[in-house]
Amino acid sequence: MTTRIVPLDIARAITLAVACAALLLLLMSGPGTRLGAWSWQNGIAMVRWAFYMGAAAGISAAALAILLLVPKFRFRPWVPVLALLIALVAIVPPLLLLSNAKAVPRIHDVTTDMADPPAFVALMEERRKAPNGFAYGGEAIAAQQRAGYPDLKALVMKAAPREVMQRVIDEARSMGWEVVASDAAAGRVEATDTTRWFGFKDDIVVRVRAEGEGSRVDVRSVSRVGLSDLGANAIRIRSFLGRLA
Repeated sequence: MTTRIVPLDIARAITLAVACAALLLLLMSGPGTRLGAWSWQNGIAMVRWAFYMGAAAGISAAALAILLLVPKFRFRPWVPVLALLIALVAIVPPLLLLSNAKAVPRIHDVTTDMADPPAFVALMEERRKAPNGFAYGGEAIAAQQRAGYPDLKALVMKAAPREVMQRVIDEARSMGWEVVASDAAAGRVEATDTTRWFGFKDDIVVRVRAEGEGSRVDVRSVSRVGLSDLGANAIRIRSFLGRLA
């Protein structure tokens, strides 16, 4: 019969508690931000602290698991193992976010026409109130986009602009966007997309112009908050144009 060692028991309990707290922080970060319980900055901070706490708990749990190789320390072996599993669940999503952030340009305004970005009209007031504003960042942003998303280009379609406009509206709605306004004469559709986890609002403007016998479709997607969009706007534009084509 193994003798329980109280300090080791306490270390295991603390490790498991920290791992659970890290996972709880992670799980609360998005829904709480989306519901307005705290600011988006606090939501991001919660993800960061979930990683720090999860990493600390993971290191401690791994050390405690190694101690299980010693017979006299082999009591309640499920505690360090469970703590290690919970810690890994808490740190993997932040690690993936960090990896993604490093792989994409640190921008939040993406468009298929960097020389003449589609402009917001109906959503202008929302853009004025948003921390990221409405103005395009110019060549500094365009250079980063060209380096990070060289594939993003306007879509040329054989259909007439009026027909394309309706298809744009239909596809926007099918993707869950809130279509705020459409102007057939100007060839402009404006919409807002809400991200699933944090509930961030990103605004989109689609411009349709006649080109030859068909139409040219340009898209601009801009986040309201945050310096980097983690690639969300580029993914959104790719998906939309892919479906439209």
